[in-house]
Amino acid sequence: MTGRERVLATLNRRKPDVTAFEIGGTDCSSVHVVAYQKLRRLMGLVDKPIDVGCLGQLVARTDRDVMDALDVDAEVLWFDAQATKVWHTPFGPDLVVPDQFDVHDLADGSSIVKTPGGQIAAQRAADAYYFDPGVYPLAEVTSPRDLSRFDALFEHWDYSHVYDEPLEDLARRAQTQYMSTQRAVVSLWRMHYLQAGQLMRGFERFFLDLVENRELVRAIFEKLHEVYLRRADTFLNAFGDWFDIVFLTDDLGTQQSGLMSVRMYRDLIYPYISELVGRIKARGKKVVMHSCGSVYDFIPSMIEMGIDALNPVQVSARNMNPQKLAREFGRDIAFWGGGCDTQHALNASDPAIVRHDVRQRLEEFGPEAHLVFTQVHNIQYDVSPENILAMRDEFWRLARHG
Repeated sequence: MTGRERVLATLNRRKPDVTAFEIGGTDCSSVHVVAYQKLRRLMGLVDKPIDVGCLGQLVARTDRDVMDALDVDAEVLWFDAQATKVWHTPFGPDLVVPDQFDVHDLADGSSIVKTPGGQIAAQRAADAYYFDPGVYPLAEVTSPRDLSRFDALFEHWDYSHVYDEPLEDLARRAQTQYMSTQRAVVSLWRMHYLQAGQLMRGFERFFLDLVENRELVRAIFEKLHEVYLRRADTFLNAFGDWFDIVFLTDDLGTQQSGLMSVRMYRDLIYPYISELVGRIKARGKKVVMHSCGSVYDFIPSMIEMGIDALNPVQVSARNMNPQKLAREFGRDIAFWGGGCDTQHALNASDPAIVRHDVRQRLEEFGPEAHLVFTQVHNIQYDVSPENILAMRDEFWRLARHG
């Protein structure tokens, strides 16, 4: 099978020739730019400025030479900018970022990103490797009536103004990319609901809203949903057949439990996300849902709405043991992740720990699970390139060449 055939067979819950494998096939299974630079060097690849995929998480856009060297089965259709620049970061790598990514490095080693209006949109502490939100634009809103002043905010949500490539150019690039690869092509649409509310209102405020001000919550979701459905139709019409999978993200779990009850989820979020998923599925595309943490209780709802695979399968969270998940849900949903624990194994000092964890996870999933093997979420900045290759090599030994 080609990589595309292998991944799609897995999402259709059919047996592929071998287990599908990916690193960098989504922006939640990629590699932090610091670790990515070290990986390129270890593999003897050309040292160059690194293209950034997600500007908040600072993960790399995986280059074709790395994809070939790792022999992965999926790649990303990224949004792009008309013009880019090189950001000489205070923490190491030179990064290629959109020209409108207005980043400023401060004397203390920290960095800020400004909006076109001059507000601080995001900030990175001096000793940090990620950006945190700097402003919650709807923090002072008290009534649904106030939302009419923020139409532009909703129009750009999850599709930043920094990615200003004209749609027709993006569509042509999608066709070129699809025809030049035999890997499955994943389009990153994000389209959060819960997380959008958290980032618009502030995390604490929005959790209170879910209980105290559901009228405002519904109004925010309605405006988002209108934009998302319109955007989904636009992308589906523009990209046509030139991609395989839509990747959606909305974290629902903590390490120990859900962020809300299933009842609240079904009442406030499910009606919107299920309609969006249905719109995509009606056009013959596969949908992978990213949701961190202990999301066991939400999986039946994901299956009901037609989600094809769950990512990242956070094996260290409560009720997220792969054996349990595969036994209870494996006939109805595939798993995209869970191959190596990033919290307790992938960043270990000894690659033998990585190899042991890969063996354990594959044993837990079992041979009948429909699995796209990748680590749990992004490979972090402190992971050695030797560990990344140990994960790949142990997977290959057991699932490809065993």
